[in-house]
Amino acid sequence: MHKKPGKKLALALVSLAAMSVALTGCMTTPGVNSAGNYKQPIGAAPVTANPTAYSDALVCLGSYARQNRLASPRLAVGRISDYTGKVSLEGGREITQGASLMTMTALAKAGARQVERFDTSVGEMELKYSNNKLITDAPQANPTQPVDYRKIMAGQVAGSDFFIVGGITELNYNIRSSGVDAYAGEVADAGVKGLFYGRTYVMNAALDLRLVDTRTLEVVDVISYQKQIVGREVKAGVFDILNGNLFDISGGQGALEPMQLAVRAMIERATLEFMANLYGVSGPEVCLDARNDFLYNDTLGATGGLTPAYDNLESNNAGTRADPNRWTEVSSGSRSRGSRSGSRY
Repeated sequence: MHKKPGKKLALALVSLAAMSVALTGCMTTPGVNSAGNYKQPIGAAPVTANPTAYSDALVCLGSYARQNRLASPRLAVGRISDYTGKVSLEGGREITQGASLMTMTALAKAGARQVERFDTSVGEMELKYSNNKLITDAPQANPTQPVDYRKIMAGQVAGSDFFIVGGITELNYNIRSSGVDAYAGEVADAGVKGLFYGRTYVMNAALDLRLVDTRTLEVVDVISYQKQIVGREVKAGVFDILNGNLFDISGGQGALEPMQLAVRAMIERATLEFMANLYGVSGPEVCLDARNDFLYNDTLGATGGLTPAYDNLESNNAGTRADPNRWTEVSSGSRSRGSRSGSRY
């Protein structure tokens, strides 16, 4: 006797529901560990500096200028945009949108005096609050007692002498590629066979920057650089049949030079040339002179520059900031044992 189609559908739905319940039991939520997380993320690499081949020269240039009392003009950084228009398949731009931030860091490494013009939203908001007499700089020991408000003084905001603008203007894929494919093996169906695959390809990016006099808007310096980026891919494999068993083993490796790091390198090279011109430095020989001993400066380093808030540069300087092991030894246990009585806040 045949079952009715309606019964077959009902049985199928019941079976599907039972399988769903069974699979749900397999996908249980993991327990929360003592740190308050379900799982500990993998990877424990420390935070490191992000230098390029030109970072040491920038630091040296800044140290040379300070040792020889070469005054830096005040510089600002405007928009350094991506004009390539290249978009990835997953969405989003191929080239970094943070070129302006990279330029600020490069200027700091070179010891340049900078004024903020890229993001003035906080300063403008505080100026608005100050104008309405809502901000004070006096300590508020008693919140119920009125205190004096911040005064707006004429000429309190420092102006810039020059500013840097420009953009990333080229991104050319695969301007040259080469490779080899090899396949060899026995004629017999069950014989050993192997393959090798190798590829190398080159692309490039380009940058155009200009230095502008803030007062006259005269373009006083222009620089255009390009950098090539290389990628490699290698793959090898072996195929064989032994005693009726099939073995197919392959492995490979690929690497692409970081594209955004290439942009940073171009920006640092351009900044070097801008600042060498503004400092009146003849060239890299000022840093290659053995008598200069590289002109190390405690306030300039591979991570940028700082203005020390306290007289503690022996232990807290630009060099220590580049140490990947700095602060990693601070454990949660030592934090919990520490006292907060000495806090300034």
